[in-house]
Amino acid sequence: MLLQPKPADVFVDRHNGPDDAAVAQMLRTIGVESIDQLIDETVPAAIRLKKPLNLPAALTEQAFLAKFKKIAGKNKLFKNYIGLGYHDTQLPPVIQRNILENPGWYTAYTPYQAEIAQGRLEALINYQTMIIDLTGLEIANASLLDEGTAAAETLHMFHSLTKKKNASRYFVSEQVLPQTIDVLRTRATPLGIELVVGDHRTIDLTDETLFGAILQYPAADGAVYDYTDFIAQAHDNNLFVTVAADLLALTLLTPPGEMGADAVVGNSQRFGVPMGYGGPHAGFLATKDAFKRVIPGRIIGQSIDAAGNKAYRMALQTREQHIRREKATSNICTAQVLLSVLAGMYAVYHGPQRIRQFAANVHTLAQTLAGALTSLGLNQRNEFYFDTLDIKLESQELQQAIRQEAEAAGINFRYFEEHGTPRVGISLHQNTEISDVQDIVAVFAKVLGKEAATVELPTEVQVNWASGLIRTSEYLTHPVFNTHHSETEMLRYMKQLENKDLSLAHSMIPLGSCTMKLNATAEMIPVTWPEIGGLHPFAPREQAQGYAEIFRDLEAWLCEVTGFAAVSLQPNSGAQGEYAGLLAIKGYHDARGDQHRNVALIPASAHGTNPASAVMAGMQVVVVKSTEEGNIDVEDLKAKAAQYADKLSCLMVTYPSTHGVYEETIIDICQTIHQHGGRVYMDGANMNAQVGLTSPATIGADVCHLNLHKTFCIPHGGGGPGVGPIGVVADLAPYLSGHVLIDADGRTAGAVTSAPWGSASILPISYAYINMMGGEGLTQATRTAILNANYIKAKLEAHYPVLYTGANGRCAHEMILDCRQFKKAGIEVEDIAKRLMDYGFHAPTVSFPVAGTLMVEPTESESKEELDRFIEAMISIRKEIAAVEEGRADAKDNVLKHAPHTAATVLTHEWTRPYTREEAVYPTEHARAYKFWPAVSRIDSAYGDRNLICSCTPLEQYVDAEEQLVDTDKGPSY
Repeated sequence: MLLQPKPADVFVDRHNGPDDAAVAQMLRTIGVESIDQLIDETVPAAIRLKKPLNLPAALTEQAFLAKFKKIAGKNKLFKNYIGLGYHDTQLPPVIQRNILENPGWYTAYTPYQAEIAQGRLEALINYQTMIIDLTGLEIANASLLDEGTAAAETLHMFHSLTKKKNASRYFVSEQVLPQTIDVLRTRATPLGIELVVGDHRTIDLTDETLFGAILQYPAADGAVYDYTDFIAQAHDNNLFVTVAADLLALTLLTPPGEMGADAVVGNSQRFGVPMGYGGPHAGFLATKDAFKRVIPGRIIGQSIDAAGNKAYRMALQTREQHIRREKATSNICTAQVLLSVLAGMYAVYHGPQRIRQFAANVHTLAQTLAGALTSLGLNQRNEFYFDTLDIKLESQELQQAIRQEAEAAGINFRYFEEHGTPRVGISLHQNTEISDVQDIVAVFAKVLGKEAATVELPTEVQVNWASGLIRTSEYLTHPVFNTHHSETEMLRYMKQLENKDLSLAHSMIPLGSCTMKLNATAEMIPVTWPEIGGLHPFAPREQAQGYAEIFRDLEAWLCEVTGFAAVSLQPNSGAQGEYAGLLAIKGYHDARGDQHRNVALIPASAHGTNPASAVMAGMQVVVVKSTEEGNIDVEDLKAKAAQYADKLSCLMVTYPSTHGVYEETIIDICQTIHQHGGRVYMDGANMNAQVGLTSPATIGADVCHLNLHKTFCIPHGGGGPGVGPIGVVADLAPYLSGHVLIDADGRTAGAVTSAPWGSASILPISYAYINMMGGEGLTQATRTAILNANYIKAKLEAHYPVLYTGANGRCAHEMILDCRQFKKAGIEVEDIAKRLMDYGFHAPTVSFPVAGTLMVEPTESESKEELDRFIEAMISIRKEIAAVEEGRADAKDNVLKHAPHTAATVLTHEWTRPYTREEAVYPTEHARAYKFWPAVSRIDSAYGDRNLICSCTPLEQYVDAEEQLVDTDKGPSY
């Protein structure tokens, strides 16, 4: 017997679902001899890569984790008092273990199918309520990407609402966080909006060219101002006012809503979310009820289900970019759901008393530190402050000496200048203790050559703020924030919510264009390591050498995968990647004196973020027709490229196409755009069908964003976090995003997100995936994704028409099932989506890119057994539809129209429906054995939009409001 040593536990075998025996069976079903033959019949030869990916050899899980531990160890964990919107905090272990590290939470998808997402939706309602209560405003969305982009969203929102003619200037307090000003400038410039940065105490608000203003509370230097008079004067002059605020400070300070602010934005990071070198963190945006129809992002609201029970769902969907397209004022798709859940749960667990005590502790220590530093002869400039001191120094030499001594002691402060005077900023936080205050005092004392007195923690301090700054209103009064304060109760509450949600822990989620693949445990482990989570984004770069190595490697690997010359990791969502890519193209044209090139050609089938991003980048959208086969109409494209040749900026194209086909004409399309002076932006939503087989650069694209939460395994997290880096050809590289506070490798363009490297702390997930797969494994994953899709197609095309296929009758990694013919029998595609819940599945993508269809993407991670279970469900549902078509089932009273079926529905004493309880809830043997019960029946979204309730409301108040609104609101459903 011969034994051959080789790795026994190869990661690619864990990532890909089908084993060799299953692959052989699937190939026979498809009708090909090998995967090579299938790929040759699917991917056009003209775009195939000529050589394999040049990436490091694949590592086992154990080898990767050992390697990564060494890399992470190169990051230095200093005590950080830099502030600027990022603070050390404590994520309660019960939340870390049961949400952040729990695939039941992090593998769930955006709650489009609300009946099987009630847990996440309730968690988001908690978050919205927390934001509403603390800001003193009336409505909040379910999170944005970060503070800078949240501020930019209000700029866009209020610019679109202003009634002042020729008002295109926006006042920005010089005390707004510098990274926020950077993002605001980036977002304002393409739209012709001018920022007026200055002192809020001296700005002339009667200027008719101003339409709005933004203030910081507390200010960037820590000072606290009462903005009541400023806001009143702004309103007298028809200006909208946004206040960027700190959530922890708002437990003690008068909320901006009570000062009259029109919107409040900020970052919920210090509510339990690690700094993570910049992200991901949930930004927040609260505003007045009057603006509920234009607020960007997702809003979660209450409605009722078919049985009249309270239920949650995403509200006011007509506001979203996927419907409004080029008329949208925001390209936000989804944003940081998992992080908003964490922040909301932090408030649930601690409640108003504990959170207020955290704030009281921070301010007490800040006062104590201020007294100690003042006794050393230092000049603390802030009259009123919460957690941040502003120390004015006499010289640059003294500032440098303090920095040198502080860093030697493992401490980071903020070092800056104000009006030419050197300053040191010191921001305390939840984790600061009296011993830390003593260490800070010791640094200053040593530099000044003085004795550091012993610092004592006072038993009480007197808050010396002006009376108008002291909060008197209550917050977090709802029972959910006042019940789950023991770990036992908190554990059970989170588990109860988790049980209401379907995730990848239950079954495949076959969403086309969304790529719900395996998020391997080994990839997730480093995310919660202190060496990854504990770094401040503005810490000196020499303290983040581990991160620097991750960035260098990941950028190089993504360049290899895409064929591009450079990559920016800054964009923290796919939509932000689109926007950053378009800005790179705009920067290129502008540098060549071609500012007039502003036309973006966009196929009619494009994702809705494409036209929205183009408009935000200051471009004019021209739609290119599609053929009956779903492809780009090349003749129409050539005609429009010629028609707009003098103004052509770019083409935005998705490849493989949005309808799941490798279009044969893609090279010709790209060449046409180049011939007319334009550049090609490729949407990377479907990179899962490119990696290792072709690449954006090979096809002819100039820039491409990559959804790392799709192709490269960062979990969707219930609708975020995401990362959307962009790759570009060499002549676009100078126009990649920079950052005002960090020299991002010499890049000078403005920032698109608050942190220099965006959501840095989840980049290790993609880093791990590429490390453990290697080039061959990544290519095998792409081939398997195509295999799985074509297997489903082969099994289902006799039951559901497949709308589009390639030249040889193959689909790419996804396909569109045409359900429009069922309308004749009264069955809508929504009925199929809801019925799939009874079978234990999340529906495929509904009505995108074609209304009345289902777009199915199985990914490479699903086994043949799971694919067969989904196929069985779809065939069974087709039989149920046939019963309606043939008159054997009533057109309105049938198992599809009543889906999904809850336990309460079938446990009713009297069962009057024309099908059995068993048919309702146990349509297959697998459903009988492993039943997933939807928490609510089908939800009435129209009712919820008419009667908008977007916060936690006591049940008795909800009933009263419901009765009143039903009586008074007979208007249309939005």
